Amino acid sequence: MTQHTDLPSDLLPATVREFFAAHVVRDADTASSFLTEDAVVVDQDETFRGREEVHAFLRDAGSEFEYTTEQIGARRVDDAHWVVTVRLEGTFPGGVAELDYRFAVRDDLIAELVIANHAA
Repeated sequence: MTQHTDLPSDLLPATVREFFAAHVVRDADTASSFLTEDAVVVDQDETFRGREEVHAFLRDAGSEFEYTTEQIGARRVDDAHWVVTVRLEGTFPGGVAELDYRFAVRDDLIAELVIANHAA
């Protein structure tokens, strides 16, 4: 069951909002500009380290599928950690997925992003 939160997108840090906006339209160059040089991204238990490796992941992830992305939730964990929950619908196996994008922000840049299935 989808649970919407009350935190509007405009209350997310600008870095998270702008990264996510670029990521949704598959603009890996812009999305990568919001990462620290030593950024770490974990997606489906696969880890990507450093801006160059993460950029390649952002460029290629999901490129074999067509899908739409809708933000359905957001919450602040603490001053440096934020979670954005999204619903994907598309041509990938299963056709629908809800994912949590867990951001760790350092010096106004994304230092870590963990993408995992949303726990309802």
